[in-house]
Amino acid sequence: MKVIATNKKAKYNYEILESIEAGISLLGTEVKSIREGGISLKESHAEIKGGEAFIVNCHINPYEAASRFNHDPRRERKLLLHRREIKRLIGKIREKGFTLIPTKVFFNDKGRVKVEVSLAKGKRTYEKREAIRERDHKRELRAELKKARR
Repeated sequence: MKVIATNKKAKYNYEILESIEAGISLLGTEVKSIREGGISLKESHAEIKGGEAFIVNCHINPYEAASRFNHDPRRERKLLLHRREIKRLIGKIREKGFTLIPTKVFFNDKGRVKVEVSLAKGKRTYEKREAIRERDHKRELRAELKKARR
């Protein structure tokens, strides 16, 4: 598994409850651009419309060598999930505060592009501050341990 892109802000802005691996329907120029690392998950999310899941606002750079047959960088892309998975996610999303966030894009062992979609609940500002405080505390502890070893 080769990770191409991660959504670093997802763990800061959301409390991630569970993750699902999903395929993604892409055009040839999009796959070539992803192989070059031209994908950004910033500000993207997943929606379920008409019994199908879509990733929205995910930016894939236009492929340089594609000329006029290039793709739209911010088009909606279909996520490939089983019907029962989609129905289960619909039930979870209807609860207040839950959303679907793409957290990781990677190539699996067979060379296919996969997206890790996570069911998440938004954090409040005081929870974010607490996370920062905890992270700083851990950093200071590591520095103290490193200093003590010398």
